[in-house]
Amino acid sequence: MSSMDTPVKAAVTTFDIIESLREMGGAGVSELADRLDMPTSTIHDHLRTLESKEYLINDDGVYHVGARFLELGDQARDRMKVYSVARPEVDDLAQETGEHANMLIEEHGWGVFLYKTRGPDAVQLDTHPGMRVHMQTTAMGKAILAHRDRAEVEAILDRRGMPAVTNQTVTDRDELFAELEEIRERGVAFDDAERVTGIRCVAAAITDDEGQAVAAISVSAPESRMLGEKFTDSVPERVLRSVNIIEVNLTYS
Repeated sequence: MSSMDTPVKAAVTTFDIIESLREMGGAGVSELADRLDMPTSTIHDHLRTLESKEYLINDDGVYHVGARFLELGDQARDRMKVYSVARPEVDDLAQETGEHANMLIEEHGWGVFLYKTRGPDAVQLDTHPGMRVHMQTTAMGKAILAHRDRAEVEAILDRRGMPAVTNQTVTDRDELFAELEEIRERGVAFDDAERVTGIRCVAAAITDDEGQAVAAISVSAPESRMLGEKFTDSVPERVLRSVNIIEVNLTYS
């Protein structure tokens, strides 16, 4: 292993702490030391450094991720052309359907929510910008995978696995690859309560001039409001119309 492939231990510890604080919703030194199985002195030194750099806040001994991360996240998102081009159309999609409209990209083998907006009838969901999910658990993730080479999809599955999130989640590779073929043929992907019980989703990939998926957009709604022709025809048609507009704007903007 070259020096460039060798993780810097201190940096790994720093990010383990940040990720743990996010997952725990804040924690003290002892809690983090127990969770990460590290000396309290080491944890304390990292926390104080992150606080001094204004990436963490200390609320009477309980550390939380600070708002400075928003600046980094916004910059990462704003530099993506697909975000600035697609956002207005995703907003329109939410308003016209009344439901959640979302945008997702693939990064490091994860599906990453880039944008989410709610229509007037949308229910509360757990998704938020920056949230990472396993690709095969969402319609958007499957739409993106359908436009990737099989070897690339296999590599993503090898790296991230195919865990069951609900009893509807696709966990068999042969089943997934058969579904990806169907998605390529019809142009849309479906999620039938595969990540969130009771929620259905319709998605389509946004592709570049070479046919590579750069992102995907979707509409999510409760099963009770996504039935029959609405699920199979009208919402897919509306999603595909949005994708077409976004792809044209990407080409000529």
